Amino acid sequence: MRSRTRAVLSTALVLGLAAGPLAVPAFAESAPAAVAATGPDVKALRAALVGLPDKDATAALVRVGGHGRWHGTAGVRDMRTGAPALEHARFRAGSTTKVVTAAVVLQLAAEGRIDLDAPVGTYLPDLLTADFTKPVTVRNLLNFTSGIQSGRSLGDTVEQEYPHRFETLTPEEVVASGVARGPAFDPGDRQQYNNINYTVLGMLIEKVTGDAYEHQAAVRVFRPLGMGRTSFPKGPDPRVHGPHNRGYQWMDGRLTDVTEWNMSDRWAAGDMISTTADLERFLVALFRGKVVPEPQLKEMFTVPDIAGATRSASLERFVVNGKEVWGKTGARPGYHTVIAATRDLSRTVVYSVNSTDAKGDGLKIAMRFAFPAFNR
Repeated sequence: MRSRTRAVLSTALVLGLAAGPLAVPAFAESAPAAVAATGPDVKALRAALVGLPDKDATAALVRVGGHGRWHGTAGVRDMRTGAPALEHARFRAGSTTKVVTAAVVLQLAAEGRIDLDAPVGTYLPDLLTADFTKPVTVRNLLNFTSGIQSGRSLGDTVEQEYPHRFETLTPEEVVASGVARGPAFDPGDRQQYNNINYTVLGMLIEKVTGDAYEHQAAVRVFRPLGMGRTSFPKGPDPRVHGPHNRGYQWMDGRLTDVTEWNMSDRWAAGDMISTTADLERFLVALFRGKVVPEPQLKEMFTVPDIAGATRSASLERFVVNGKEVWGKTGARPGYHTVIAATRDLSRTVVYSVNSTDAKGDGLKIAMRFAFPAFNR
């Protein structure tokens, strides 16, 4: 009976989207008068949001700052009710968590408690097997050049993972299974993005501090910056607590609610829950040197001299409309996040998009909702 009800609901949602956007007040914006002349391309930003929900997204929250500010909110909070999207909604921030993890590691380096050039075995002596004949340094983990392979997961696609969404796969299991596969390449030879580097860094933080990773993130980053709506779930809790817009994913031709999901295996690599306002505050403070002191901050703006490398310690370098931009994306089912800025903070953008294929074509989402912020 339950599956039949879900099928009927999914069909109704598909038909509703096919008929066009829901008849609700689904768009709101805020922009100072001076923005039109000196700030971001409001016309292009507005065009990206108008018409939600559509087949690609059910809601979007966009904050643009720097020289001129603009906030836009569009879409619906819940496809069943058609209630308008919440501007200050909490959401799964995905891999933007890695920027927080890197910041904590770099703070510990500034305090002399971690040596970035030291082998990770200095701090976690039982982590790697004898197959790792060359030392993996902390810096290798930070800039994705460790060679450690991805570990066990509950599926390779959202469709495969969905039936297992309430199961628990611990970070320790993920790391052990990845290490058991042996190195993919010698440390420093290549750059390969994966979560396992930052899962290991979470373990490193706990080992060095004797404290929970989540608590260290809170006392070192969230609380000092006033990020009162940013936190981590308690263990395997699958819920997003507090006001939030529900997340959806196309699966087998049906729009499926994927809001409740145990993300604990992502942990220090992608389990954070936040808001656009909190992430904007973090982004600005970080770039201004108020989170990580120099010289450690330069690690976040230094791409290793390796062919094809684009990533630093958690951030990635882009060129958008001729502007150098540093940022990070995050994707969990139903939620796609971006934090990005020019190095001088003349332009910043933070968004949460309830993408219906959040782990699919992230560039397509960013081109629609983030790139217009850098048009001028």
